[in-house]
Amino acid sequence: MNFAFVHRRAMILHMPTHDPYTADAAQENETRSARTAVLLFPALILLGGLTGMLMPAAFQPLSPLINPLLMVIMFGMGLTLTLPDFGMVLRHPLPVLGGVCAQFVIMPLVGWAIAALLGLDPALAAGVILVGCAPGGTASNVVTYLARGNVALSVAMTSVSTLLAPLLTPLLTLWLAGQYLPVAAGSMAGTVVQIVLIPVLLGLVIRLLFNRAVEAVLKALPWVSVLAIAFVVTIIVAGSAQAILQAGLLVLVAVILHNAAGLLLGYGVGAALRLPEGSKRTVSIEVGMQNSGLAAGLATQYFSPEAALPGAVFSVWHNLSGALVAAFWRRRRQNAEAAGASKN
Repeated sequence: MNFAFVHRRAMILHMPTHDPYTADAAQENETRSARTAVLLFPALILLGGLTGMLMPAAFQPLSPLINPLLMVIMFGMGLTLTLPDFGMVLRHPLPVLGGVCAQFVIMPLVGWAIAALLGLDPALAAGVILVGCAPGGTASNVVTYLARGNVALSVAMTSVSTLLAPLLTPLLTLWLAGQYLPVAAGSMAGTVVQIVLIPVLLGLVIRLLFNRAVEAVLKALPWVSVLAIAFVVTIIVAGSAQAILQAGLLVLVAVILHNAAGLLLGYGVGAALRLPEGSKRTVSIEVGMQNSGLAAGLATQYFSPEAALPGAVFSVWHNLSGALVAAFWRRRRQNAEAAGASKN
């Protein structure tokens, strides 16, 4: 899901990593816009899910549109990227690579453990594991910004994990979910290349060649992505409406546990790497937030509509929890600054 906004490159190149905020009015407007996107997104996802539940017959025939819509979302992500976004990998490889390794170790293994702990049926277990094997979601970039984390690190981690997804997502799914359902890892890898890698690279190339024209439309891209992923969730929920009625609460418990474990363990990884507080928050958010739309689409194509449920529910929950975590850390930072100012 792509929530990057117009001035992200300026934020990355010019803002200090310990405090990505400035006091000027333009920055405050940008913050309000980002917060609106983060808070409105779950509402639109909930609306899409309810629409799919209430009118399943109208949206079930639209399942062939899931992959093209995901390609539109990833193309939009590519348009927001620039070469400097990848520069941090070379300048500060430890936090980027350490965070990405945590992403592809913690979330798949935690998904597998939760599936075993809750005794999920094979389809739901495979869906939870597939969510864990997906790359980071780009909503994490805005949540990191609102949480006063390290935005440059967030963008770098999301970009690297996305580019690694065609290799790691199928392999990890085969290893951990293969015990539940057959996994066509080779075919899945080709699909991930088609859905993720090619659109992202195409968007990046177009940004390089036509930067001025792309910048003129960047402001609209987050909302295009919001509407696209909401429509994806609507179609997925419509295809598994009956399964939701039977197992919806259990899936919600699994998703909440998965997301919470990712946030907590990600923060622990940041602490183990001795990163600054802002970077620890970033690793926490990056590990805990997944590209669940991709996971739901792959689950629909390679497993079953029921297996797509965890991805659909995660799409809603991780944005709600991300907004709450960002508000908590933001308030904590403000209180610390106020306490410091009163002492002076």
